[in-house]
Amino acid sequence: MTSIPEALLWCLSAGTAAAVVLAAFSVRASGQRKALRARLTAAEEQNSATLHSNTELSARLRATEAEIRHLAGTRLPDLTMALAHPHVPVRGLLDARFAGSETDEALAAVLEQVGEAITKERTRVDAAAQSALRGATTTIQALLYRLQTALQEMQHRYDDPEIAQDLLNADFLNEQALRRVQATGVVCGAWPGLTREDSYLAELVVGAMSRLRGYERVQISNQLRDPVAVVARAVEPIAITVTELLANALHHSHRELPVTITLQQGNRGASVIIDDYGVGMHDDEIKAAMELLAGDGDLLLTQLGDPPRSGFAAAGQLVRQYGFGVHVEPSPYGGVRAVVYIPGDPLLTVLDESAQPMSVMAPLPHRSGMTERSSSALPTGATPSSAPSSAGQPAPAPAAPPAPAAPATPATPAAPAVHASYDAPATEGELPRRRRRKPASEAEQAPRTEPIPPRSPEETGSRWAALQRGTESGRAAAQSEPPRSPEGNAQS
Repeated sequence: MTSIPEALLWCLSAGTAAAVVLAAFSVRASGQRKALRARLTAAEEQNSATLHSNTELSARLRATEAEIRHLAGTRLPDLTMALAHPHVPVRGLLDARFAGSETDEALAAVLEQVGEAITKERTRVDAAAQSALRGATTTIQALLYRLQTALQEMQHRYDDPEIAQDLLNADFLNEQALRRVQATGVVCGAWPGLTREDSYLAELVVGAMSRLRGYERVQISNQLRDPVAVVARAVEPIAITVTELLANALHHSHRELPVTITLQQGNRGASVIIDDYGVGMHDDEIKAAMELLAGDGDLLLTQLGDPPRSGFAAAGQLVRQYGFGVHVEPSPYGGVRAVVYIPGDPLLTVLDESAQPMSVMAPLPHRSGMTERSSSALPTGATPSSAPSSAGQPAPAPAAPPAPAAPATPATPAAPAVHASYDAPATEGELPRRRRRKPASEAEQAPRTEPIPPRSPEETGSRWAALQRGTESGRAAAQSEPPRSPEGNAQS
């Protein structure tokens, strides 16, 4: 029997031991590899998350920078434009994800602070501009009044018709310049700058009409029942308001179309109704005009456009200061209707026509139908008149109704009817009534059958002289001394 050598046994034992050791090391290495692989995977995931977070942070930073650039380049210019023109919208955030966030609140705070700063600066600059304009317009207005006085004196001094016509043209141009300066000064807070006495409403409207180019297109219908007049302190403000409304009507209607004025008397006041046949106004334009005419808020010159349109703004300032009312609406004739309502209690009075006769240029009232209380005492064909009569003369007894008579001929003229003045009792809430009658011949009552001959230059000059004499009393204060403000400070 062959025996295994001992050396071989030792070799086999050593190999087995080595195999066991190698197997153990192999198992241990495999576990280490798995752990290392797990750690590598975790590290990769962490790096990926970090990279994603960094990407999101970078994107948010870029979006925030874009919002800041949008604020500076778009939203702030929109804000400055919207402060001057409220209809301009201010755009919002560029990225809707910032809505309600701290970034949105911070940007909104910036817009609010910038808006307040711009508003305060605009108010300060506008106040300085109004102060400068107020001083300049007051000085120019005083100079134009002096020029007006000089032109009137020259009209009385020279009898040459051609010179008189040139002086009238110069006076008319001076009146238009005075109107523009006066309206601008009123918008800037200046006093109207002219002291007058109590004036008939019909005369006031005629005076306002005479300040405008195109006055020959204006047609006046006087429906007043009484000799209604405006108290002295409100004469010039109401005249300015009527002038500006008439200017708007004449400017926005064709030069061949008329502009009608109707004077109406109510139980609590009187109204001046102006209708034109022009292009009219849109709803938003009427709304903007009513806001200016209300005179409620503080007015900035920059809100009046470029160039500034000061007509409605000046009327609004006077409405707020003196207490009358102005309303603008679409006219039934397709244009614009403007109504100036003058309350009777503080601003209207009734004058004695015998002591202060109405100007010959003022339109006569249309007292149709003889609805006055004395109409039964008037014979057929007699018309009311404003000629003065004796205040102490008793009223004649009512005459019996005459029988129908044939038209009078030149050979048999009818006797004039004479009626004395009387005071009609006023009902509650109405103005006191005063009526006078003058002799009215049948020749004056008969309709004209022949064309009116053209006036000579001398007759035209005499009529203008009568007009100047009728208005001199209202300008006496302006001719004697510089106009004074309600506080008593003389304005140069």
